[in-house]
Amino acid sequence: MKLKTGKEEISYLLEKVMEKYQLATGQRIVRNTNPKNYEEVAKMLSNISNELPHTAQQLDHDLYPPDPNPKQLDYPHRKYDITGVQIKDAYNRLVAHPRSFLTDACYIYLYGIGRKGFEQHPQDTHLIEGADTNASISLLKEEQEALRQQLATCQQELNEKANQLKTSLQKQTRAWLISVIGLLVILVFVGFQWFTERAAWDTIRKDLTILPYQPTQEEIDSLSGIWLYYTGAPQARGNDPNRYHQVANNLVEITYKDGYFTFYRHGANIDHIGYIQFEAPSLVSIYSRVKNASGNVESPIHALLRLDKGKGYLTSIATTWSFDTGEGNDMIGIRNVFIKQGKGGSLEEVINTRENANCHCKIMKWTKSANQTKLFQLKYKLLDTLADKSLKNLIDENSILLREPQEGLILTPALVNKKE
Repeated sequence: MKLKTGKEEISYLLEKVMEKYQLATGQRIVRNTNPKNYEEVAKMLSNISNELPHTAQQLDHDLYPPDPNPKQLDYPHRKYDITGVQIKDAYNRLVAHPRSFLTDACYIYLYGIGRKGFEQHPQDTHLIEGADTNASISLLKEEQEALRQQLATCQQELNEKANQLKTSLQKQTRAWLISVIGLLVILVFVGFQWFTERAAWDTIRKDLTILPYQPTQEEIDSLSGIWLYYTGAPQARGNDPNRYHQVANNLVEITYKDGYFTFYRHGANIDHIGYIQFEAPSLVSIYSRVKNASGNVESPIHALLRLDKGKGYLTSIATTWSFDTGEGNDMIGIRNVFIKQGKGGSLEEVINTRENANCHCKIMKWTKSANQTKLFQLKYKLLDTLADKSLKNLIDENSILLREPQEGLILTPALVNKKE
């Protein structure tokens, strides 16, 4: 077994020496080209090298002749002194054949034995010739084995993760499938319900003839708005001795809403709500009932009205009620009159005013615009007192048809004159 020699050997030894010296003293050695940086290490090694003439047998190194030193010289002038320059040059591989006492001093400092003894029992494979290659191969094999083990571990972890992911994915897939199936069941159920209800609604709409005709915009505009409504129904109230030629005016609000119209009739005493639909061009049917808090159907009314052009009024034929007291309330047929006032704006009831007290009536205010309002007094009055005389023949006693003939219920001029 042969040790390395020359610059390769001494460079490695000095690197190890400086590492050990730094650990032992805590002093950092800056490894550059300044010789002063290496002086402390040089002095330490000189203490060893100057003892070499006396330690050959003890430390197993080559023989060195003694240094008589007759002048008693000190460092760095003794025969076996080592300088910072020598260490700097040797460390930087500038010396092909370093001094033997420098080499032995390094071996003794590092391994406690000279180079000769170290060669017999080497303690550092890096100083053996050719050992670097074998060590590199061995290290490479060790690294390969470590990498193989790491790869096997990674593969195992990857397989475990894959299995966990597969299991999780299977659970998620099952949950997703269950959710999708549940959603499909709900959709099918909802779709079936919708289809069933739609079919039922189509049947009802067909059987009851709901919205059979879609009105034109002209027809919508002609019907929508605020209307004065006149009726002679009070003349059919047998319990009222003053019923002769008694009529009532109401205020009706008609609003278009997606194919049909809503209907609100403000009366002197009773309000009615309902809807209107076109049955055919210019022909509408009106359904209404008494507006009450319960929402139950009370005194339903059915009427037909034709949109005649060129007239200042429209007439309807209605099946309604006499609204008499007690058992006197009965169905009647009657002609009613609609006179349009305009469109838009809003209606509100005026209450607790002197006008209410003076007229003994319901007062409605129509706000057509910010600067335009109109008041309507809704009350019972005598037919002969109406300002519009054309209404007289439309809502007199001849405008009423009783459900069954009843002598004396509808008062005529002849009956009134006879009583007088």
